[in-house]
Amino acid sequence: MTFTTAATPENLDSAIAVIGMSGRFPGAPDLDTYWRNLVGGLCSITDLTEEELLADGADPDEIRGRDYVPAKGVLADADRFEAALFGFHRTEAAALDPQHRLLLETAWSALEDAGHDPLDAPRRTGVYVGGGVTEHMLAAQTDPKLAAQLGALQVRILTDREFLAPWISYRLGLDGPSLTVQTACSTSLTAIHLAVQALLLGDCDTALAGGVAVDTVRRRGYVHYQGGIFSPDGRCRPFDERSGGTVPGNGVGVVVLRRLADALADGDPVRAVIRGSAVTNDGAARVGFTAPGVDQQTAAIVEAWTAAGLDPADAQYLEAHGTATELGDRIEASAASAAFKSALGTRSVGLGSVKANIGHLDAAAGVAGFIKTVLMLEHATLAPTAGAGRPHPELALDDSPFHVVDRAGPWPEPEYGPRRAGISSVGIGGTNVHVALEQAPPHPGPSRTPGPEVLLLSARTGDALKALAGRLAAALRAPGAPSLADTAHTLRFGRTPLAERAYVLAADREEAADRLAELGEGHAASAPAGADDLRAIGEAWLRDERLPWPGRGRRVSLPTYPFAGESYGAFGLETVPAEPEPGTAPDAGLDTAVRALLVETLGLESAADLEMTYFAAGGDSLAAVHLVGCLRDDFGIDVPLTLFLEELTLDELARRVVEAQEPDDSLDALLSEFEGA
Repeated sequence: MTFTTAATPENLDSAIAVIGMSGRFPGAPDLDTYWRNLVGGLCSITDLTEEELLADGADPDEIRGRDYVPAKGVLADADRFEAALFGFHRTEAAALDPQHRLLLETAWSALEDAGHDPLDAPRRTGVYVGGGVTEHMLAAQTDPKLAAQLGALQVRILTDREFLAPWISYRLGLDGPSLTVQTACSTSLTAIHLAVQALLLGDCDTALAGGVAVDTVRRRGYVHYQGGIFSPDGRCRPFDERSGGTVPGNGVGVVVLRRLADALADGDPVRAVIRGSAVTNDGAARVGFTAPGVDQQTAAIVEAWTAAGLDPADAQYLEAHGTATELGDRIEASAASAAFKSALGTRSVGLGSVKANIGHLDAAAGVAGFIKTVLMLEHATLAPTAGAGRPHPELALDDSPFHVVDRAGPWPEPEYGPRRAGISSVGIGGTNVHVALEQAPPHPGPSRTPGPEVLLLSARTGDALKALAGRLAAALRAPGAPSLADTAHTLRFGRTPLAERAYVLAADREEAADRLAELGEGHAASAPAGADDLRAIGEAWLRDERLPWPGRGRRVSLPTYPFAGESYGAFGLETVPAEPEPGTAPDAGLDTAVRALLVETLGLESAADLEMTYFAAGGDSLAAVHLVGCLRDDFGIDVPLTLFLEELTLDELARRVVEAQEPDDSLDALLSEFEGA
């Protein structure tokens, strides 16, 4: 057996740091809750009542059928979105697929967790993410009225999963590669592998990677078919003698990656280290397209650990794909046993699958298991597979290197080397991926000597500011809280300055937590005497002036933005599109109709918002092309596209449109170019 030490200067070139993470999973709106649920062995799959299903539009005959299972890993508030923070007007936000919305917010939070301003991320930051097919996307792209309102191309851009990565790059200003990845159930772990390879090859210097799965925001169960992949009783029991299949679930997760050497040099908060990864495909060596294969699953594991310069037996834990299907678990157990054979007879490797806790998250399944494993490494604790019982006898785990982790317990540091784990994911279609993960190197001490600090806070709304202050207060009171100096540094350089602002002066963590708690409760935070230089910084912050900053600090993981946007719902396949409001037809008066078209297309609250300019109202080039086409087709008015580029209020723009008489000869060619894109 090969035993090695942690990543050293000699092998830093192939090590990738996990510096930030964010996720929302069934029963867990944040990673702190996710960890509590995991270590508590909680099953977060929801049993849905008939009333809940009917209220969300389920077919009464279907849900009362004998084989209908009213269970799912439900993602709460999947329809909510902080649209204004990302520059979307109301009409766009409603059309934007919930998967896009969730990925945007989760990418923002992951960068904040890494201590980086989401709108000022490091140069050459790449994006590697994927998602699933959604009810919203299918409904939107087959709705002729929506296409008439926004334009068919715009509808596709706002809903199709191929634009998941580009929207993140565009709205966050990230200039590295932007790839949407699709390998079915192994999508998000494959995205992490591709991000690792891009960092090692120098394609980017920082990468966001992960995935999302929200097939619908409505409460839905599923129909169980004999011999199918879904569980007959709404529970997923990987490697268990009671296993009968998987349970669908929704969720989203994103991690931020950098080369370990860069992360250490720049003072990033390293949460874990990726030592190696690999991806394979079963090709034709399987009994069917949807069936997995043993040999290439084994190869993915061996190749990942070989890339790390390690042996699979150096791991103490394996986070398996673990669907709890008869064929899937049997093949995965055989493949993993073959890869980990050098561990047989020497020690037992822990085995688990997060699907027992939250269900099968499809394109987000791999990142859910990856984040779980990082959290276990951080807490030096093995979390149990929810509801684990006796292992399935056909898997022969007693003769393998593995034992199913059935209760929470400490993860001792090995005698040789650090804690290590493997994560596997398998996709329908045969794509297997494996990642070798290692605990983070020891964290450095605080970067400055203790002393008074100024903590700068901002949010889009006053309520969000109070929520953020409350979360920061709790974080500074928690065991292992970061130093006050590093907290101040991270809030100064690792957050986007927003409109609602406040600051807190404090001499130590306890005082800072007390004053943040006051702010969170809606009271003005009391301020100590003295520290006039820090107070001057705080006052300059409130006035949005350039800030002097004393000394340097390290980035640390702190509570991220408290997203609490309104519900924008989601389109359903049974949804009847709303009829146009009265007064939008051309015969209601040309001036009124043109203004109504602008209000509807830009999602304005009312005609009073026409005092804004086109771009201030959220307009862009595609919407302008759509408006030009509508004006020509519906009203017989030809206007140049350049009219929308002028610094005009929408009110003046509407007046100019009505006055327009001359056609623009280049319009047909321009529209054809966009429609053919």
